[in-house]
Amino acid sequence: MIARIVISSVLLAAVACWADGRDPANYVGVKTCGMCHKKEETGNQLGNWEKSPHAKAFATLGTPEAKEAAKKLGVDDPQKSGKCLKCHSTAYNFTESVATEKVKVEDGVVCESCHGPGKKYMSKSTMEDREKAIAAGLVHPATQSCKLCHNSESPNFKGFDEKTYVEKIAHPDPKVKK
Repeated sequence: MIARIVISSVLLAAVACWADGRDPANYVGVKTCGMCHKKEETGNQLGNWEKSPHAKAFATLGTPEAKEAAKKLGVDDPQKSGKCLKCHSTAYNFTESVATEKVKVEDGVVCESCHGPGKKYMSKSTMEDREKAIAAGLVHPATQSCKLCHNSESPNFKGFDEKTYVEKIAHPDPKVKK
């Protein structure tokens, strides 16, 4: 019975990711996003991400604390387990196996985990028009993505205060009007 519930949960998560346009074929990777999102005058989103817990999400799985939490779930190595990597690596696209080679597992949680796969909205002309970018797959507000991982499936989940966490990872473009 428990296995059936787990399998159903995984399938529902996979369907939800595909249903909202998270087709793994449309990932471009953090280097591609960073080509345009690294300038100080536009907010240096790449630099802010590099300092964030999301950029270190894969590395976090190598800590003694992560290994202890994983052990309680029957996982020997959290850096090799889809149970952990579905949220600690965008390469898994919220599933328990690698879904794209465009994102390195070791990159952790990259831009596209929150903002959606970038292939269809990454052109400058599309990105300069927020409505056009959203129509092409940009997840906005990106907070719609948070609870795909920050939920009761996480072994360390203690609730999720969106406002607090958004402030911790904020990386706005000062030129974009709200």
